[in-house]
Amino acid sequence: MSKESETDLLAAARARLAAGFADLPPVDTGIDSDRLKPVLFKVADRLADNFPYQHPLYVGQMLKPPHPLARLAYALAMEINPNNHALDGGRASSAMEKEAVAKLARMVGFETHLGHLTSGGTVANLEALWVSRELGQGRRRVLASSEAHYTHSRMSAVLGMDFTAVAVDCEGRMDLDALKTELQGGDVACVVTTLATTGRGAVDPLEEILPLAREAGVRVHVDAAYGGYFKLVAEGNPARERAFAGMGQADSVVIDPHKHGLQPYGCGAVLFRDPAVGWVYRHDSPYTYFSSGELHLGEISLECSRAGASAVALWATLELLPLEPGGEFAAGLKSCLNAALLLQAWVEKAENFVALAPPMLDIVVFGARADSATLASRRARDVFDAAAESNLHLALLELPRALAEPWWSGLEWDADTVTVLRCCLMKPEHEQWMPMITELLGEAGAATR
Repeated sequence: MSKESETDLLAAARARLAAGFADLPPVDTGIDSDRLKPVLFKVADRLADNFPYQHPLYVGQMLKPPHPLARLAYALAMEINPNNHALDGGRASSAMEKEAVAKLARMVGFETHLGHLTSGGTVANLEALWVSRELGQGRRRVLASSEAHYTHSRMSAVLGMDFTAVAVDCEGRMDLDALKTELQGGDVACVVTTLATTGRGAVDPLEEILPLAREAGVRVHVDAAYGGYFKLVAEGNPARERAFAGMGQADSVVIDPHKHGLQPYGCGAVLFRDPAVGWVYRHDSPYTYFSSGELHLGEISLECSRAGASAVALWATLELLPLEPGGEFAAGLKSCLNAALLLQAWVEKAENFVALAPPMLDIVVFGARADSATLASRRARDVFDAAAESNLHLALLELPRALAEPWWSGLEWDADTVTVLRCCLMKPEHEQWMPMITELLGEAGAATR
C-alpha cells in the first residue's frame, strides 16, 4: 500500500489538473511565501483555540471530520473555484453534483427524483417547505414534532406559513394520536417527519405517519439531515428499520452529507420524489443560462451561487466509498451504532448516572444521579466541566419533565426541566475508544458527587 502525505498527493493532482489546461498561455501562479507564511501561521494559532472536534475524545456536538479524500478533492476544485449555479460557472462540477445526488436518491429509495446540493440542512428544509406551500392549494400549516429541529418553525415563519409542534411520546417520537387530531383541520400542507432528532436522535414512526398524511391529502417531508445515511444500517432495531424503510415513499427528503457523509461544511441536499415539482422553481436568467440547453442546477434551486467544490468532494467520496449496505462506508456507521450501545450499557450500570431512553442511532442521553431535578442539573454541568478538564468533551441537553420522568424514577421534580448529558458518537473510532471514554466519564462522575 502506497503512502503519501496529503500535501504530496494534492500537489500531484494539481499538476494533473494543470495539464488539462496546457493549451492556455502560461500565467505566473507562484506565491510570495515570505508574506503568506506569517499570516498562515497566525491562522493556525487562532484555530488551535477550539475544542478538538477531530479527536475521538470529542463526543459533544455533531461535528465529524471530513474524509481525507473529501478534503483533497475540495482543495483541488478550489484551483478553479467552480460555481454550480449554472453550467457556465461549473460544467464538470455540475455533472458531478447530479451524479452524486442521484446516488443519494437511490439510497433513500427514490426511483425517480429531482434534487440538488445546498449549503446545509436549513436551506434544504426551507426549499422542501416552500414546495409544499406552493403545491398546497391554499393550505399553509406545517406540522412537526416538538422535538424537531427549530429550523422548521423558523423557516415556516419566513415562508408565511403557520407552524404547529406536535406532541411526542416518552422516546421523543411524534405522537400519532396528536398527529391525527392536527390533521383534522384540513389546513395542513406538510407533515415533517424527523429521522433523527438532533437532541436525542429520536426517529419518528414514518411508516405510520405516511398513511395518515396520505388519507388527509398532505405532503410528507422527511428531515433526515442527521440520520439519513443510517438507512444503510437500519436493521437490528425493528422500529428503526420500519421507519427508514418508508423513506422512499415520502414526497421529499433532506440529508446532510456534511454530517455523516464525511464532507466539509457546508453540504446539504434536498431530494424530491416527483421530478414534476421542478415547475415551482421555474424562472429565466438569459445572461446566465446561455451556454447549454441542458438543465442548469440554478433552475431547480433557491440558492444562486453554490460551491462547486462541495459537489466535487462528495462525488469523490462516493466513488471511493459507495453507499452500499455491508460496504466500507456502512461499516463506519455500524461502528457508531455499536459505540452508542456500549455507552448505554455502561451508563445503565454506572453508580453516578441514570440511563434514559435507549439510543435509536448514535446519540446517547443520560442524567447525573441526584435526588432532585435542580441538583441533577447542577451535577450534570459539573460533570461536563470535570470531563473537559480531562479532555473528554460532552454536550448538555435540557429535557422537559415529560421526556425524562418515565425513565428516571424517584427524582423530585422541583423544576419543569432537567439538564442532562449528551454524547454524539458519530466517529467510527468511538467504538474502539469507548473504554477510555467511559473511564474518563466515570472519573468525572465520581469527582462531582
